[in-house]
Parts: sequence; C-alpha cells; structure tokens
Amino acid sequence: MNGNDTMKHHIANWAVTVLLVSGMTSADAAERVVARGGVPVISGGVGSDSEQYLKSQESSFNLKFVCALQNGDYIAGVAVTVADEAGKQLVDTTADGPIFMARLPAGKYTVVLSYQGQSQTRRVMVRAGALQTEYVRWKNDAP
Repeated sequence: MNGNDTMKHHIANWAVTVLLVSGMTSADAAERVVARGGVPVISGGVGSDSEQYLKSQESSFNLKFVCALQNGDYIAGVAVTVADEAGKQLVDTTADGPIFMARLPAGKYTVVLSYQGQSQTRRVMVRAGALQTEYVRWKNDAP
C-alpha cells in the first residue's frame, strides 16, 4: 500500500470502530441519511439513543421539524413534502419519528406536514450553514 492507501485504510477502520462503539452497524448508518430527490434527509428521535444521534447530526442539516401533539406528546409517521419556490417537489417521505431534518440549498420552500388526515403548511427560508428549526403541533384529538 502506498501512503494514500494506508491513510484511507486507517480512516475506514476508524469509522467502523466509531460505529461499533456507538452501537451502530455500518448498515444502520447508511440507512440514517437518505437522499430524497437529491436532498439528504434524516428522521427519527424515538428513544434517547436516536434523539442523541440526531442531535449529533444537526450541523449537517439546515432545516429541522419537531412534530408533536398540542399536549406535548411527540409523534411519528408524519408525511413530509418539500417544494422549492418554483413548486418543484424535492422531498416526499414519511418521518420515522418526531424529528425530521433536511439539507437544502439556501432559498424559500413550502413544506407540507400531514398527520392522520390533518395537514399543515409552512413557508420557510433556509440559509446555508444555519439550522432553521420549526415546531409543528397537531390537535390532541387528531382522528
């Protein structure tokens, strides 16, 4: 191995070690950040391990939604669509937990979040290098 290959090998070993020490496998890590329409997204937050992992990833994203009922109970299974200013849909997915994050180019977006038949629309301005956090709450008696 030349010097470059040796360095790559050490970095790969270090990454696997970090994943194993954190209790994640490389397959788990690969499933955590998924590109939807070319936009990297991540969701979860069910349980303290998932919540801590997402917190550690915040610096890689610039849009974050936290979803809950009005009484404060967090919810999962929120459908999320993100469209740019021209109306082009960039993301269409379902959040695996109460926290959803995306890495978008700076600009204005329309985000529609739907939970048990009730939708909410947010217009957001996303900036490069800054995390925009939005809190969305649904009625406790959502069908």
